[in-house]
Amino acid sequence: MTTSRPSGRQFPSDFLWGSATASYQIEGAFDEDGRGPSIWDTFSRTPGKVLDGDTGDVAADHYHRVPQDVAIMKDLGLQAYRFSIAWPRVQPTGSGEFNQAGLDFYVDLADRLIAAGIKPVATLYHWDLPQPLEDEGGWANRQTAVQFGEYARKLAEVLGDRIHVWTTLNEPWCSAFLGYASGVHAPGVTDDATALAAVHHLNLAHGLAGRAIKDVLGEDTPISVTLNLHVTRAASDAPQDIEAKRRIDTIANEVFLGPMLDGEYPKAVFADTEHITDWSFVLEGDLDVIKVPLALLGVNYYSTGRVQHGTPAGGDGTPGPDGHRSSVNSPWVGATTVEWLAQPGPHTAMGWNIEPQGLVDLLLEIRDRYPSLPMAITENGAAFYDEVSADGRVHDAARVAYLHDHIDAVGEAIERGADVRGYFVWSLMDNFEWSYGYDRRFGVVRVDYDTLERTVKDSGLWYRELLRTKTIPTPESAAL
Repeated sequence: MTTSRPSGRQFPSDFLWGSATASYQIEGAFDEDGRGPSIWDTFSRTPGKVLDGDTGDVAADHYHRVPQDVAIMKDLGLQAYRFSIAWPRVQPTGSGEFNQAGLDFYVDLADRLIAAGIKPVATLYHWDLPQPLEDEGGWANRQTAVQFGEYARKLAEVLGDRIHVWTTLNEPWCSAFLGYASGVHAPGVTDDATALAAVHHLNLAHGLAGRAIKDVLGEDTPISVTLNLHVTRAASDAPQDIEAKRRIDTIANEVFLGPMLDGEYPKAVFADTEHITDWSFVLEGDLDVIKVPLALLGVNYYSTGRVQHGTPAGGDGTPGPDGHRSSVNSPWVGATTVEWLAQPGPHTAMGWNIEPQGLVDLLLEIRDRYPSLPMAITENGAAFYDEVSADGRVHDAARVAYLHDHIDAVGEAIERGADVRGYFVWSLMDNFEWSYGYDRRFGVVRVDYDTLERTVKDSGLWYRELLRTKTIPTPESAAL
């Protein structure tokens, strides 16, 4: 177990500590109580798309174990829990009638969290699009954004003031580019023009949903969005390498930051992709809708990347830090002259490098660019191949070290002026890890996929001590 940062840093008393999950990854009950199929149900059943043919049919069976899981959260001392709502559970076809049993499930979850002293933080979309909407074009279809706004309106009416913060989308970059360009995520489409249409309609969905929630619950209702902003560095100061970084920054970050926070797309994104699409799907008034006032920017961070001018990304080159599995189709649309370079270790089981300094750099960059916008780390964590020891415990020292150093990095950024209000460890429990199925484990709570028994890992015990004291414990304390 090695750490690069000292222990003992203290956090403000009002800093919000939590954990996060996603509906398809943990709920299971894929066909119960009126839930309709999602694109991930379809994708995971397609041979070769998910490692070992795994599906989220059962996952961690959270749907049937909410009381037990909330009790675990309370024991860990969580102050907030970030969960996502399965759109096909509450509206099976993505339009038309809503499913009362699905709505009741989330009302019950929120009420149980509140009773346990845990603030519910709801994400409206964490990738499980109702399959009937995908059949009509999915996120490449403008109507999907319109339907998303109506779905958000209904959730605001039903959940009301139970929700501490409303998050519209989780990582729309993954939805657009992994789902519609590289095809390694559902729905598995590989078409660059379709991916760029999905980008805009996800942006539009964010604005429509945020405005619908505020229309129901009031203008002061806290709205957020969670972005996986990429930290990419140029391999050298050579102009062509600086340009390679610029291209990645544009398609990774600026296509969302620009519309959502600045009210415009950067001209560079149009220039970089003019050979792919004319962006005629951007209609007059869209950007005004998209720039809905945010109370908080959610930041997901796991690793960094390094690029140079060279051979095309993806394919036979070193894949970029796109999250999950490689493909002959690159997710880096418009960046076909960019080469990703291997990052030095150590690495997690996902193959991602471990670099806490990247998180400091990212938070300070956001501070400088949007000084009045508060942030929260809405996902941060690491996958490792955990084992249950003879004593029945999971001594996940590598994960403890990862969390130790990244949480200290958050503290450093705060000391240097970044307005970071909270931290949500990814993930509360082991789960269906998308195209890697059940092979990768991120949880601070272990799930035995045969018995579904939960076991708090050393990382969970360490995190509990941090939440109790608001001071970063030594990594060694986790194994005591």
